[in-house]
Parts: sequence; structure tokens; C-alpha cells
Amino acid sequence: MDTINFDDSPRGKQLKAFNRLLDVMDDLREKCPWDRKQTINSLRHLTIEETYELSDAILKGDMQEIKKEIGDIMLHLVFYAKIASETKSFDLADVLNAQCEKLIFRHPHIYGDAKADTEEQVKQNWEKLKLKEGNKSVLGGVPSSLPALVKAMRVQEKARGAGFDWDDKTQVWEKVQEELGEFEAEYNITDTSSINKEQATAEFGDLLFSLINFARFIDINPEEALERTNLKFIDRFQFLETEAAKDGKQLQYMTLAEMDFYWNKAKSR
Repeated sequence: MDTINFDDSPRGKQLKAFNRLLDVMDDLREKCPWDRKQTINSLRHLTIEETYELSDAILKGDMQEIKKEIGDIMLHLVFYAKIASETKSFDLADVLNAQCEKLIFRHPHIYGDAKADTEEQVKQNWEKLKLKEGNKSVLGGVPSSLPALVKAMRVQEKARGAGFDWDDKTQVWEKVQEELGEFEAEYNITDTSSINKEQATAEFGDLLFSLINFARFIDINPEEALERTNLKFIDRFQFLETEAAKDGKQLQYMTLAEMDFYWNKAKSR
């Protein structure tokens, strides 16, 4: 391992720790059979998993778990750069310098003469500068593999950055009501045999998209809101299972009224 002198300042300690990670990565890549075998493609699904684990830790507000998951993701980023350096494609210095240059270019209100006094102005400048970098569309930077709900959020945010947006939230809520009416008209709940499934699916998609748009207008993250509801449902359902089992009952043999009794107990905790 290389010996580098670092001072005891917070920045010096951070650089020392990062250098230690690079040294450990070099050792693992050289000496560990599993680490030697990895490729950029083989790490991809693991990185996605680690990202979701970080997301879970953030939602739980567990700072120690957040620290752990940040470390896992940082290891993956160093790992990708290490693999790329072996084929002379790029190394970590190339990655970090390119990122710094991009940030400097996209923040002319900090590093240049541009003016941006509000968050909205910063976002608008950001999208304009991305077009100058070669993007053909303001939506071009939205990954195609994003989950649909998150993709809807990003598409709407980027469109807003280009000036394509509603004036106020009342207009957006009217759109939600309009889309709900169109879905109700398409999905006849009293006669499901006559439903055009494809058209009903399209109308339901429009309804979800408009709800996500409204959430953005009132500063609610719909993905986070839905995940919090998921976690709440899981917690209550598992409570229902546990309490019913204590009373010698099995869910498959319980009536809906019996289940509702335990569900209300879960809600009242």
C-alpha cells in the first residue's frame, strides 16, 4: 500500500479514509477470488439492491444504517472505477474530475456570471445547460428503467424546468377530477363484462399521473408517501396475523368481520 501523509483536520481524515478504501479495493481485486471475478455487469443488480437498502434506511430514519448503506454504495462506485481502470477505459480520478467539471458548468450562478436567486431558476438553468451538452430533449436524461412512479415524478419535474407546467394547484386538482371521471366512465363497476381492459388501463394511468402531478404541486413525494403506506400496511397485517394466532385462529378460516376486529386493534396501537 502507498504511504501518504494526511493531516488531522476533518478533510485530512476523510481523505485518509477514502485512500484506505482504495487500498482495500486493490487488495480485494488482487487476492479475493470473488472480487477478482466481478465485472461491471455482474455488479449492476447488487448496486440496485444496495440503493434500495439505503432508501429503506432513510425512510426508517436509522442514521447508523444509513451510514452502513452509504459505505456499501461507495464501495460499489470505487469497484466500477477499479474495473474500468484495468481496461484503461477510465479511472477514479477521471470520474471525479469529470463530475466536478460538470457541476461547475451547471452552476454558473456560483462559478460564473449567471443569476439564480431561487430554486426554480436553478432548475431552469440546469435543464438549459443540459441541452447545450448535447441532450436532444429535456426528458432525455430520465432513465428508461426507472420504476414507473418515480419516472412520472422525474418527467414532470423536468418538464417544469423547461417551463411546461400548470399555474397553480387548483388547476392540477381539476385535472385529477377530470381523469377520475374519465376512468369511471370507462370502467363500469356494475358491468365489468363490457369493460375495454386496454382503454381502462390507459385511463387509470392518466389518473395516477395526474395524482402524482398534484402531489408534486403540494410538495409531497408520492413515492415516499406510497412506501410509507406500504410499510404501515405490512406492520398492521403482521400484527393481525400474530394476534389472531395467539387466539388460535388462522386467517384462511376467519371471516372479514373477524379480521377487521384485529385490523382495528392494529390501527389503535
